[in-house]
Amino acid sequence: MKSVLKLMAGVAIITSMHTAVMAKDLVVGVSWSNFQEERWKTDEAAIKAALEASGDKYISADAQSSAAKQLTDVESLISQGANALIVLAQDSDAIGPAIEKAAAEGIPVVGYDRLIENPAAFYITFDNKEVGRMQAREVFKVKPEGNYVFIKGSSSDPNADFLFAGQQEVLKEAIDAGKIKNVGEAYTDGWKPENAQKNMEQFLTANDNKVDAVVASNDGTAGGAIAALDAQGLAGSVPVSGQDADKAALNRVALGTQTVSVWKDSRELGKRAAEIAATLAGGKTMDEIEGVTTFNGGPKGVEMKSVFLAPLPITKDNLNVVIDAGWISKEEACAGVKGDVAACK
Repeated sequence: MKSVLKLMAGVAIITSMHTAVMAKDLVVGVSWSNFQEERWKTDEAAIKAALEASGDKYISADAQSSAAKQLTDVESLISQGANALIVLAQDSDAIGPAIEKAAAEGIPVVGYDRLIENPAAFYITFDNKEVGRMQAREVFKVKPEGNYVFIKGSSSDPNADFLFAGQQEVLKEAIDAGKIKNVGEAYTDGWKPENAQKNMEQFLTANDNKVDAVVASNDGTAGGAIAALDAQGLAGSVPVSGQDADKAALNRVALGTQTVSVWKDSRELGKRAAEIAATLAGGKTMDEIEGVTTFNGGPKGVEMKSVFLAPLPITKDNLNVVIDAGWISKEEACAGVKGDVAACK
């Protein structure tokens, strides 16, 4: 009997050791929508570092702004042996069949930074409505009345509407009172700066350049809007918002051509996404994820398991925060700055 018990204990130990080894040998596939954007390189580095620390493998594919290519990318990642997927959706609806395929094969999916409204996908992002509120608050501080233009994100990305909803919450009272007039509002296809620039040029033309403020939804669209303003000699006199804390945008903040960039520390986002993907692939349920909450604020009201991280608005007054955090060097942030910016002294 003792020998049997010893044998069973030995088997249990071997099984436990085997499980532990298996848990350290996971493959996490990441599907990027458009890896050309500066910020995704930071996200990728954080994901890779987290997976390396846990002994897991990273594989990836870039959809190059094509919803159709992203579908085949996900299939390819699955065929390469991905045990879990992290998906930055190019089109939150078009990606649906790929999510269903992964779910059917028991492969957990983490919807990364953009909502994929499917309960089979875990959702991790920053509080995007709050990002929109922060953008509007900082622009409103500079221009509490006048003609406002809204350069929105891509119509295929639910985040664009979350951001706009947050912006409108802050500005509604002033709009209703007639202090602020919406003189231009447009989505930006693919979040591309060149599309934002075209939209901004059209709004400037339609309003004889009488635009007092621009609420742009990310740093790429802000850059496009500022290029259009600069062509008319208006850059620096019209407040412009953004988000992502791109290096070029933070330099614009220091130079005074951009008012705010809401910092979403994508190093933390990437790290948490990688940890969640590996945890789910290791057999844990969504409810067992640290900090999990239930979210049903998407267009379809689908109940999702989610983790939300906190954003921070960066202006001239607290530019030192991102410098001190090692997000950007002082030299990069302050290039060409001649004015009175405390962080650049």
